[in-house]
Amino acid sequence: MKPVLTADEYRRVDKAFEGDLDAAMDRAGFAVALAARRVGAGYGKRVVVLAGTGNNGGDGYVAARYLIDSGADVEVQALGPPKTPQAARAADLAFNAGVRRAPFDAPNREDVVIDALFGGGARDGLPPLILSWINTPAPVVAVDYPTGLDGNTGKVAEQAFRAAETVTFGTLKTGHVRGWGPDHCGNLTVVDIGINGGEPSMFVAELADTVRPPRKRADHKWSAGSVLVVGGSTGLIGAAVFAARGALGFGAGAVAIATPDEAGVISNTAEFPTFSLDEAASRMDRFDVVVFGPGLAESDLDKALPMLKGAERAVVDAGGLQPKVLDVAAGAGTELVVTPHSGEFSRVAGVGGGAFSVRALAAKIDGVVLLKGNPTLISDGGLPILVSTGGPELATIGTGDVLAGMIAALWARGDSPKEAALTGAYFHGLAGAALYESGVVTASKLAEEIAGYAW
Repeated sequence: MKPVLTADEYRRVDKAFEGDLDAAMDRAGFAVALAARRVGAGYGKRVVVLAGTGNNGGDGYVAARYLIDSGADVEVQALGPPKTPQAARAADLAFNAGVRRAPFDAPNREDVVIDALFGGGARDGLPPLILSWINTPAPVVAVDYPTGLDGNTGKVAEQAFRAAETVTFGTLKTGHVRGWGPDHCGNLTVVDIGINGGEPSMFVAELADTVRPPRKRADHKWSAGSVLVVGGSTGLIGAAVFAARGALGFGAGAVAIATPDEAGVISNTAEFPTFSLDEAASRMDRFDVVVFGPGLAESDLDKALPMLKGAERAVVDAGGLQPKVLDVAAGAGTELVVTPHSGEFSRVAGVGGGAFSVRALAAKIDGVVLLKGNPTLISDGGLPILVSTGGPELATIGTGDVLAGMIAALWARGDSPKEAALTGAYFHGLAGAALYESGVVTASKLAEEIAGYAW
């Protein structure tokens, strides 16, 4: 997993660094120059470096020197003279190499802009001259953070650059991955400049962190992982069916539906054994994991609760995301993964979803919380894990039901609940992105697409 530090924590690490700061700045500026080349800063192209007075501006001076060596037409517009020895030396080297200096002015037909101003939001707001650059049509390369973006929260107080490329150092910061960070950072590159360490506040999941258990040679449908979906009230049948298809498509051997509307489910699909709520309550010992809630109306909730009491493990989603459901599960000792979106999270937690509140809810239920969004946030009470593979293409009715089924399948196959949540969310996002390449993402198409990622 990739560690993510708060901006404040990385600043502490930076201040404690006792190595060669000039060498670190040179590595940083070189990486920025490479990013500028990637967006078009080639021979004869006009590049403007907007430089602040600190070491962020120093990185910009270094980038300017490397770009002029490659034949670009480079100009620095600075807010003022450098205030650190390293930035001052970098500026001298750049100007001695032929980089032009010019007064800070409005945009004027640049091919590439390097934002080396503040490395994040400004405490007293952005000066008017900077605001004139915010909507430049030229591609922007941001140093550490796009100016205007809060490095800790990812919030934008007024306006912020939308970078084509952002180059940051040492590690990801929370402002890159939370709030508006992903929208403003563009392609994000983390560069090792020799300043490392610090205490992470969260992690970003990678492919190597996912776990998809294989089937044993002698497995049969009941030993390969069995899932019961409880839901599908009249008028909401599709949600339960999509959850069941998600479980089957992601490797569960046996999947069934317990529903208040048997006839409706049976007329919708012949793919799954279907039981009434009363009948299913007597069969609970056959199922490894219950998905409780997809398409479950509040009027049917009390009739469905016996299945939650009889379940050892449950993924609670959609209609099951009610405070009394979590209370019943706690009383029964049911192990939980809950998968709310932001509105459902507020309903069960009483507060908005964020890194601290997700951890707190996970600790309260002694289970795993997966807060759906972009990125998705997962915690078992420990440091949150971000899953960033999903995108806006998954903002479609029914896709969350498919995810609940995927998580249940992985859990039934042998993953821990945290592994199942992380792995399910990761491949749910990948499948959605792949499907989007060929058209609109629907839950029905997604339930088929996920099979390619199940093993």
